[in-house]
Amino acid sequence: MENLPLEGIRVIDLTVVWSGPYATQMLADWGAEVIRVESCQHWQNYTRGTEARPSQPTIGRKVALPWFRGYPGWKAHPRSWNRFPWFNTHARNKLSMTVDLMRPEGMDIFKRLVPKADLLIENNSVDTLDKMGISYDLLKELKPDIIMIRMPGWGLTGPYSGYRAFGLQMEHTCGHSYIRGYKDTPPTTLTTSFHCDAVAGGTAAFAALMALRQRDRTGKGQFIEIPQIEAMIPQLGQSIMDFTMNGRVQTTVQNWHPSLAMAPHNCYRCQGDDRWINITVTSEDEWQAFCGVMGHPDWTRDGRFADALSRVKNQEALDERIEAWTVTQENIPLMHRLQEAGVPAGAVYNAADVFADPHLKERGFFQEMTQEDCGTHLYHGLPWKASKTPNRLRLPPCRLGEHNEYVYKEVIGVSDEEYAELEKAGHIGMDFIPSIP
Repeated sequence: MENLPLEGIRVIDLTVVWSGPYATQMLADWGAEVIRVESCQHWQNYTRGTEARPSQPTIGRKVALPWFRGYPGWKAHPRSWNRFPWFNTHARNKLSMTVDLMRPEGMDIFKRLVPKADLLIENNSVDTLDKMGISYDLLKELKPDIIMIRMPGWGLTGPYSGYRAFGLQMEHTCGHSYIRGYKDTPPTTLTTSFHCDAVAGGTAAFAALMALRQRDRTGKGQFIEIPQIEAMIPQLGQSIMDFTMNGRVQTTVQNWHPSLAMAPHNCYRCQGDDRWINITVTSEDEWQAFCGVMGHPDWTRDGRFADALSRVKNQEALDERIEAWTVTQENIPLMHRLQEAGVPAGAVYNAADVFADPHLKERGFFQEMTQEDCGTHLYHGLPWKASKTPNRLRLPPCRLGEHNEYVYKEVIGVSDEEYAELEKAGHIGMDFIPSIP
Protein backbone atom coordinates (compact mmCIF):
# COMPACT_ATOMS: atom_id res chain seq x y z
CA MET A 1 0.00 0.00 0.00
CA GLU A 2 1.27 3.46 -0.92
CA ASN A 3 1.82 6.06 1.79
CA LEU A 4 -1.48 7.47 3.01
CA PRO A 5 -2.10 11.24 3.08
CA LEU A 6 -1.69 11.62 6.86
CA GLU A 7 0.96 8.99 7.38
CA GLY A 8 3.46 10.29 9.95
CA ILE A 9 0.87 12.48 11.72
CA ARG A 10 0.14 11.51 15.32
CA VAL A 11 -3.13 12.50 17.01
CA ILE A 12 -3.93 12.46 20.72
CA ASP A 13 -7.59 11.50 20.96
CA LEU A 14 -9.43 12.67 24.10
CA THR A 15 -12.85 12.36 22.49
CA VAL A 16 -16.08 10.88 23.82
CA VAL A 17 -19.46 9.64 22.56
CA TRP A 18 -19.69 10.24 18.79
CA SER A 19 -18.86 13.65 17.28
CA GLY A 20 -15.24 13.73 18.42
CA PRO A 21 -14.56 10.03 17.75
CA TYR A 22 -16.05 10.47 14.27
CA ALA A 23 -13.55 13.24 13.56
CA THR A 24 -10.60 11.14 14.68
CA GLN A 25 -11.95 8.15 12.77
CA MET A 26 -11.60 10.10 9.53
CA LEU A 27 -8.08 11.20 10.41
CA ALA A 28 -7.18 7.58 11.20
CA ASP A 29 -8.71 6.44 7.92
CA TRP A 30 -6.50 8.96 6.11
CA GLY A 31 -3.44 7.39 7.71
CA ALA A 32 -2.86 9.34 10.93
CA GLU A 33 -1.75 7.42 14.01
CA VAL A 34 -4.64 8.16 16.36
CA ILE A 35 -4.01 7.28 20.00
CA ARG A 36 -7.09 7.16 22.20
CA VAL A 37 -6.08 8.21 25.72
CA GLU A 38 -8.46 6.37 28.04
CA SER A 39 -8.65 5.39 31.71
CA CYS A 40 -9.31 2.15 33.55
CA GLN A 41 -10.34 4.22 36.59
CA HIS A 42 -13.08 6.39 35.12
CA TRP A 43 -16.11 5.58 32.97
CA GLN A 44 -16.97 7.80 29.99
CA ASN A 45 -20.70 7.26 29.56
CA TYR A 46 -21.99 6.61 26.03
CA THR A 47 -18.47 6.10 24.70
CA ARG A 48 -17.66 2.44 25.34
CA GLY A 49 -21.21 1.80 26.51
CA THR A 50 -23.85 2.96 28.94
CA GLU A 51 -22.39 0.66 31.59
CA ALA A 52 -19.19 -1.36 31.74
CA ARG A 53 -20.72 -4.68 32.71
CA PRO A 54 -24.28 -5.01 31.39
CA SER A 55 -26.03 -8.15 32.60
CA GLN A 56 -27.08 -10.96 30.32
CA PRO A 57 -30.80 -10.61 31.15
CA THR A 58 -30.64 -6.95 30.17
CA ILE A 59 -28.79 -7.58 26.90
CA GLY A 60 -30.85 -10.64 26.04
CA ARG A 61 -34.13 -8.73 25.88
CA LYS A 62 -33.21 -7.57 22.37
CA VAL A 63 -35.54 -4.60 22.61
CA ALA A 64 -33.23 -1.65 23.17
CA LEU A 65 -31.78 0.52 20.44
CA PRO A 66 -28.42 -0.63 19.04
CA TRP A 67 -26.42 2.16 20.62
CA PHE A 68 -27.52 0.91 24.07
CA ARG A 69 -27.81 -2.89 23.98
CA GLY A 70 -27.03 -4.23 20.52
CA TYR A 71 -24.04 -6.30 21.61
CA PRO A 72 -22.87 -9.08 19.25
CA GLY A 73 -25.04 -12.17 19.56
CA TRP A 74 -27.06 -10.46 22.31
CA LYS A 75 -24.57 -11.86 24.80
CA ALA A 76 -22.78 -10.39 27.80
CA HIS A 77 -18.99 -10.64 27.84
CA PRO A 78 -16.24 -10.06 30.45
CA ARG A 79 -15.11 -7.10 28.34
CA SER A 80 -18.39 -5.81 26.98
CA TRP A 81 -16.84 -2.35 26.67
CA ASN A 82 -14.89 -3.65 23.66
CA ARG A 83 -18.11 -4.88 22.03
CA PHE A 84 -20.31 -1.79 22.23
CA PRO A 85 -21.73 -1.29 18.70
CA TRP A 86 -21.70 2.49 18.78
CA PHE A 87 -18.04 2.63 19.80
CA ASN A 88 -17.05 0.04 17.23
CA THR A 89 -18.49 2.08 14.39
CA HIS A 90 -15.78 4.73 14.82
CA ALA A 91 -12.90 2.94 16.59
CA ARG A 92 -11.25 1.27 13.61
CA ASN A 93 -7.71 2.19 12.60
CA LYS A 94 -7.06 3.63 16.09
CA LEU A 95 -4.81 2.72 19.01
CA SER A 96 -5.81 2.72 22.68
CA MET A 97 -3.65 3.47 25.71
CA THR A 98 -4.77 3.83 29.33
CA VAL A 99 -3.61 6.35 31.92
CA ASP A 100 -5.33 8.15 34.77
CA LEU A 101 -4.99 11.84 34.00
CA MET A 102 -6.48 12.74 37.37
CA ARG A 103 -3.28 11.66 39.14
CA PRO A 104 0.10 13.45 38.98
CA GLU A 105 1.99 10.50 37.51
CA GLY A 106 -0.72 10.18 34.86
CA MET A 107 -0.33 13.83 33.89
CA ASP A 108 3.41 13.28 33.72
CA ILE A 109 2.86 10.53 31.15
CA PHE A 110 0.52 12.82 29.21
CA LYS A 111 3.12 15.59 29.18
CA ARG A 112 5.66 13.16 27.78
CA LEU A 113 3.23 12.09 25.06
CA VAL A 114 2.36 15.61 23.86
CA PRO A 115 5.80 16.38 22.32
CA LYS A 116 5.44 13.24 20.22
CA ALA A 117 2.12 14.41 18.74
CA ASP A 118 0.99 16.83 16.04
CA LEU A 119 -2.61 17.30 17.02
CA LEU A 120 -4.97 16.93 20.00
CA ILE A 121 -8.74 16.70 19.66
CA GLU A 122 -11.33 16.68 22.44
CA ASN A 123 -15.09 17.15 22.75
CA ASN A 124 -15.70 16.82 26.49
CA SER A 125 -17.78 19.14 28.62
CA VAL A 126 -16.05 22.51 28.65
CA ASP A 127 -14.76 22.22 32.24
CA THR A 128 -13.32 18.71 31.91
CA LEU A 129 -9.90 19.68 30.61
CA ASP A 130 -9.73 22.60 33.02
CA LYS A 131 -10.12 20.19 35.94
CA MET A 132 -7.15 18.20 34.65
CA GLY A 133 -5.05 21.27 33.95
CA ILE A 134 -4.90 20.67 30.21
CA SER A 135 -4.91 23.85 28.13
CA TYR A 136 -3.55 25.10 24.82
CA ASP A 137 -0.94 27.11 26.72
CA LEU A 138 0.29 23.93 28.39
CA LEU A 139 0.42 22.08 25.07
CA LYS A 140 2.36 24.91 23.45
CA GLU A 141 4.96 24.78 26.20
CA LEU A 142 5.45 21.10 25.52
CA LYS A 143 5.20 21.28 21.71
CA PRO A 144 5.25 24.82 20.25
CA ASP A 145 3.74 23.85 16.87
CA ILE A 146 1.00 21.56 18.18
CA ILE A 147 -2.58 21.95 16.96
CA MET A 148 -5.41 21.72 19.47
CA ILE A 149 -9.06 21.31 18.47
CA ARG A 150 -11.83 21.66 21.02
CA MET A 151 -15.44 20.84 20.15
CA PRO A 152 -17.65 22.36 22.87
CA GLY A 153 -21.36 21.99 22.32
CA TRP A 154 -22.12 25.69 22.57
CA GLY A 155 -18.69 27.29 22.49
CA LEU A 156 -16.18 28.31 25.12
CA THR A 157 -17.76 31.75 25.68
CA GLY A 158 -21.28 33.11 25.79
CA PRO A 159 -24.32 32.52 28.02
CA TYR A 160 -24.64 28.84 27.02
CA SER A 161 -20.96 27.96 27.29
CA GLY A 162 -21.37 26.03 30.53
CA TYR A 163 -24.28 23.94 29.28
CA ARG A 164 -23.79 20.23 28.70
CA ALA A 165 -25.53 18.56 25.79
CA PHE A 166 -25.51 15.79 23.24
CA GLY A 167 -25.90 16.48 19.54
CA LEU A 168 -29.61 15.81 19.87
CA GLN A 169 -30.16 18.83 22.12
CA MET A 170 -28.19 21.05 19.75
CA GLU A 171 -30.29 19.85 16.82
CA HIS A 172 -33.36 21.02 18.69
CA THR A 173 -31.82 24.37 19.61
CA CYS A 174 -30.74 25.22 16.07
CA GLY A 175 -34.15 24.25 14.64
CA HIS A 176 -33.38 21.01 12.84
CA SER A 177 -36.09 19.01 14.59
CA TYR A 178 -38.62 21.79 14.02
CA ILE A 179 -38.54 21.51 10.23
CA ARG A 180 -37.99 17.80 9.63
CA GLY A 181 -41.24 16.35 10.95
CA TYR A 182 -44.84 16.20 9.80
CA LYS A 183 -47.32 19.03 9.94
CA ASP A 184 -49.80 17.05 12.04
CA THR A 185 -47.28 15.90 14.67
CA PRO A 186 -45.21 17.87 17.21
CA PRO A 187 -41.41 17.68 17.39
CA THR A 188 -41.74 15.38 20.40
CA THR A 189 -42.72 12.53 18.06
CA LEU A 190 -39.50 12.63 16.06
CA THR A 191 -36.98 9.84 16.23
CA THR A 192 -33.40 10.73 17.09
CA SER A 193 -31.09 11.33 14.15
CA PHE A 194 -27.84 12.61 15.77
CA HIS A 195 -27.11 14.56 12.59
CA CYS A 196 -25.27 17.22 14.57
CA ASP A 197 -22.64 14.74 15.75
CA ALA A 198 -21.72 13.73 12.21
CA VAL A 199 -21.66 17.34 11.03
CA ALA A 200 -19.42 18.48 13.87
CA GLY A 201 -17.10 15.50 13.42
CA GLY A 202 -16.70 16.12 9.72
CA THR A 203 -16.11 19.82 10.34
CA ALA A 204 -13.42 19.05 12.92
CA ALA A 205 -11.62 16.64 10.59
CA PHE A 206 -11.63 19.26 7.84
CA ALA A 207 -10.33 21.92 10.25
CA ALA A 208 -7.54 19.56 11.31
CA LEU A 209 -6.44 19.15 7.71
CA MET A 210 -6.43 22.90 7.13
CA ALA A 211 -4.42 23.49 10.31
CA LEU A 212 -1.88 20.85 9.32
CA ARG A 213 -1.60 22.47 5.89
CA GLN A 214 -1.06 25.87 7.50
CA ARG A 215 1.56 24.44 9.82
CA ASP A 216 3.42 22.98 6.84
CA ARG A 217 3.52 26.45 5.28
CA THR A 218 4.28 28.53 8.38
CA GLY A 219 5.72 26.17 10.96
CA LYS A 220 3.09 27.32 13.45
CA GLY A 221 0.40 25.36 15.23
CA GLN A 222 -2.86 26.86 16.40
CA PHE A 223 -5.92 26.52 18.62
CA ILE A 224 -9.25 25.79 16.91
CA GLU A 225 -12.65 26.03 18.59
CA ILE A 226 -15.56 24.27 16.87
CA PRO A 227 -18.86 24.84 18.69
CA GLN A 228 -20.99 21.96 17.49
CA ILE A 229 -24.15 24.02 17.19
CA GLU A 230 -22.34 26.56 14.99
CA ALA A 231 -21.18 23.73 12.74
CA MET A 232 -24.79 22.55 12.47
CA ILE A 233 -26.63 25.82 11.73
CA PRO A 234 -25.16 26.26 8.20
CA GLN A 235 -26.80 22.94 7.33
CA LEU A 236 -30.10 24.81 7.69
CA GLY A 237 -28.99 27.84 5.70
CA GLN A 238 -32.07 28.26 3.52
CA SER A 239 -34.40 28.37 6.54
CA ILE A 240 -32.18 30.85 8.39
CA MET A 241 -31.83 33.12 5.34
CA ASP A 242 -35.55 32.95 4.60
CA PHE A 243 -36.18 34.39 8.04
CA THR A 244 -33.49 37.07 7.84
CA MET A 245 -34.61 38.14 4.36
CA ASN A 246 -38.36 37.61 4.55
CA GLY A 247 -39.23 37.32 8.23
CA ARG A 248 -40.77 33.92 7.54
CA VAL A 249 -40.36 31.01 9.98
CA GLN A 250 -40.22 27.74 8.10
CA THR A 251 -42.42 25.01 9.50
CA THR A 252 -42.47 21.31 8.82
CA VAL A 253 -43.00 20.43 5.17
CA GLN A 254 -43.21 16.67 5.79
CA ASN A 255 -42.11 14.86 2.62
CA TRP A 256 -43.71 17.29 0.21
CA HIS A 257 -41.41 19.45 -1.89
CA PRO A 258 -41.72 23.23 -1.47
CA SER A 259 -41.64 23.63 -5.26
CA LEU A 260 -44.98 23.96 -7.06
CA ALA A 261 -43.73 21.56 -9.73
CA MET A 262 -43.18 18.34 -7.79
CA ALA A 263 -46.16 16.18 -6.93
CA PRO A 264 -46.32 13.38 -6.06
CA HIS A 265 -43.32 13.77 -3.77
CA ASN A 266 -43.55 11.53 -0.74
CA CYS A 267 -42.62 8.32 1.05
CA TYR A 268 -45.24 5.61 0.55
CA ARG A 269 -45.95 2.42 2.46
CA CYS A 270 -45.34 -0.81 0.55
CA GLN A 271 -46.14 -4.48 0.98
CA GLY A 272 -44.67 -6.06 4.10
CA ASP A 273 -43.82 -4.91 7.59
CA ASP A 274 -42.47 -1.36 7.67
CA ARG A 275 -41.50 -1.30 3.99
CA TRP A 276 -41.50 2.03 2.14
CA ILE A 277 -40.57 3.74 -1.11
CA ASN A 278 -39.79 7.36 -2.01
CA ILE A 279 -41.33 8.59 -5.25
CA THR A 280 -40.73 11.99 -6.87
CA VAL A 281 -42.39 13.27 -10.05
CA THR A 282 -40.76 16.37 -11.51
CA SER A 283 -42.41 16.70 -14.95
CA GLU A 284 -45.46 15.78 -16.96
CA ASP A 285 -43.51 13.08 -18.80
CA GLU A 286 -42.60 11.47 -15.48
CA TRP A 287 -46.23 11.69 -14.36
CA GLN A 288 -47.41 9.86 -17.46
CA ALA A 289 -44.69 7.25 -17.00
CA PHE A 290 -45.74 6.82 -13.38
CA CYS A 291 -49.36 6.38 -14.40
CA GLY A 292 -48.20 3.76 -16.88
CA VAL A 293 -46.41 1.73 -14.21
CA MET A 294 -49.58 1.87 -12.11
CA GLY A 295 -51.61 0.64 -15.10
CA HIS A 296 -53.43 3.95 -15.70
CA PRO A 297 -56.09 3.55 -12.98
CA ASP A 298 -59.27 5.58 -13.47
CA TRP A 299 -58.46 8.06 -10.71
CA THR A 300 -55.42 9.37 -12.64
CA ARG A 301 -57.89 11.02 -15.05
CA ASP A 302 -59.52 12.98 -12.23
CA GLY A 303 -59.31 16.73 -12.90
CA ARG A 304 -57.72 17.27 -9.50
CA PHE A 305 -54.60 15.54 -10.83
CA ALA A 306 -54.63 16.87 -14.40
CA ASP A 307 -51.47 18.97 -14.12
CA ALA A 308 -48.62 19.68 -11.72
CA LEU A 309 -50.29 22.64 -10.00
CA SER A 310 -53.51 20.69 -9.48
CA ARG A 311 -51.61 17.76 -8.04
CA VAL A 312 -49.77 20.06 -5.61
CA LYS A 313 -53.07 21.56 -4.45
CA ASN A 314 -54.54 18.11 -3.90
CA GLN A 315 -51.53 16.26 -2.53
CA GLU A 316 -53.36 14.59 0.35
CA ALA A 317 -55.95 13.02 -1.93
CA LEU A 318 -53.22 12.13 -4.42
CA ASP A 319 -51.06 10.46 -1.77
CA GLU A 320 -53.99 8.40 -0.47
CA ARG A 321 -54.58 6.92 -3.93
CA ILE A 322 -50.91 6.27 -4.61
CA GLU A 323 -50.41 4.51 -1.28
CA ALA A 324 -53.48 2.36 -1.87
CA TRP A 325 -51.51 0.98 -4.82
CA THR A 326 -47.96 0.91 -3.35
CA VAL A 327 -49.11 -1.21 -0.37
CA THR A 328 -49.70 -3.99 -2.88
CA GLN A 329 -46.11 -3.75 -4.20
CA GLU A 330 -42.70 -4.85 -2.87
CA ASN A 331 -40.55 -1.76 -2.44
CA ILE A 332 -37.26 -2.83 -4.07
CA PRO A 333 -38.76 -4.42 -7.22
CA LEU A 334 -41.07 -1.40 -7.51
CA MET A 335 -38.08 0.93 -7.25
CA HIS A 336 -36.46 -0.79 -10.23
CA ARG A 337 -39.66 -0.73 -12.31
CA LEU A 338 -40.17 2.97 -11.71
CA GLN A 339 -36.55 3.80 -12.44
CA GLU A 340 -36.67 1.83 -15.68
CA ALA A 341 -39.72 3.90 -16.64
CA GLY A 342 -37.83 7.13 -15.93
CA VAL A 343 -39.54 7.93 -12.63
CA PRO A 344 -37.24 8.98 -9.73
CA ALA A 345 -37.81 6.43 -6.97
CA GLY A 346 -35.84 4.87 -4.15
CA ALA A 347 -36.72 2.12 -1.73
CA VAL A 348 -36.24 2.95 1.94
CA TYR A 349 -33.62 0.43 3.07
CA ASN A 350 -33.31 -1.19 6.45
CA ALA A 351 -29.92 -2.43 7.69
CA ALA A 352 -30.35 -5.84 6.06
CA ASP A 353 -31.13 -4.19 2.72
CA VAL A 354 -28.01 -2.07 2.93
CA PHE A 355 -25.76 -5.08 3.50
CA ALA A 356 -27.47 -6.97 0.66
CA ASP A 357 -27.35 -4.10 -1.81
CA PRO A 358 -25.62 -5.31 -5.00
CA HIS A 359 -24.17 -1.89 -5.77
CA LEU A 360 -22.38 -1.60 -2.42
CA LYS A 361 -21.26 -5.22 -2.68
CA GLU A 362 -19.71 -4.69 -6.10
CA ARG A 363 -17.88 -1.60 -4.88
CA GLY A 364 -16.55 -3.47 -1.85
CA PHE A 365 -17.86 -0.87 0.55
CA PHE A 366 -18.28 -3.20 3.51
CA GLN A 367 -15.03 -4.73 4.71
CA GLU A 368 -14.51 -7.67 7.03
CA MET A 369 -12.48 -7.28 10.20
CA THR A 370 -11.88 -9.46 13.24
CA GLN A 371 -11.61 -8.06 16.74
CA GLU A 372 -10.72 -10.48 19.52
CA ASP A 373 -13.66 -9.64 21.79
CA CYS A 374 -16.21 -9.01 19.04
CA GLY A 375 -15.50 -11.69 16.49
CA THR A 376 -15.56 -11.24 12.73
CA HIS A 377 -18.02 -8.81 11.20
CA LEU A 378 -18.54 -6.53 8.23
CA TYR A 379 -17.82 -2.87 8.93
CA HIS A 380 -18.74 0.17 6.89
CA GLY A 381 -15.81 1.11 4.73
CA LEU A 382 -14.03 4.30 3.83
CA PRO A 383 -16.20 7.22 2.67
CA TRP A 384 -13.97 7.95 -0.32
CA LYS A 385 -11.74 6.29 -2.89
CA ALA A 386 -8.45 7.89 -3.95
CA SER A 387 -6.69 6.74 -7.11
CA LYS A 388 -3.17 7.62 -5.92
CA THR A 389 -3.53 6.37 -2.35
CA PRO A 390 -5.57 3.15 -2.34
CA ASN A 391 -6.64 2.30 1.17
CA ARG A 392 -8.57 -0.22 3.25
CA LEU A 393 -9.54 -0.60 6.86
CA ARG A 394 -6.26 -1.51 8.48
CA LEU A 395 -7.00 -2.16 12.17
CA PRO A 396 -10.16 -3.47 13.88
CA PRO A 397 -11.83 -1.39 16.61
CA CYS A 398 -9.28 -0.82 19.36
CA ARG A 399 -9.79 -2.68 22.63
CA LEU A 400 -9.29 -0.75 25.84
CA GLY A 401 -5.56 -0.45 26.49
CA GLU A 402 -4.70 -2.78 23.64
CA HIS A 403 -1.69 -0.74 22.52
CA ASN A 404 -0.32 0.25 25.92
CA GLU A 405 3.04 -1.40 25.45
CA TYR A 406 3.61 0.23 22.06
CA VAL A 407 2.60 3.73 23.19
CA TYR A 408 4.40 3.67 26.51
CA LYS A 409 7.60 1.99 25.42
CA GLU A 410 8.05 2.96 21.78
CA VAL A 411 6.30 6.33 21.54
CA ILE A 412 6.89 7.78 25.00
CA GLY A 413 10.01 5.78 25.82
CA VAL A 414 9.31 4.50 29.35
CA SER A 415 11.54 1.74 30.68
CA ASP A 416 10.35 -1.77 31.49
CA GLU A 417 10.68 -0.98 35.19
CA GLU A 418 8.60 2.21 34.96
CA TYR A 419 6.02 0.42 32.84
CA ALA A 420 5.65 -2.25 35.53
CA GLU A 421 5.25 0.42 38.22
CA LEU A 422 2.55 2.25 36.23
CA GLU A 423 0.79 -1.04 35.60
CA LYS A 424 0.84 -1.83 39.32
CA ALA A 425 -0.51 1.64 40.10
CA GLY A 426 -3.53 1.04 37.87
CA HIS A 427 -2.68 3.35 34.98
CA ILE A 428 -2.00 0.55 32.55
CA GLY A 429 -4.53 -2.18 31.94
CA MET A 430 -7.23 -3.60 29.69
CA ASP A 431 -10.04 -3.80 32.25
CA PHE A 432 -12.04 -1.20 34.12
CA ILE A 433 -11.66 -1.35 37.87
CA PRO A 434 -14.27 -3.62 39.58
CA SER A 435 -16.07 -0.70 41.24
CA ILE A 436 -17.26 0.52 37.81
CA PRO A 437 -20.58 -1.33 37.21
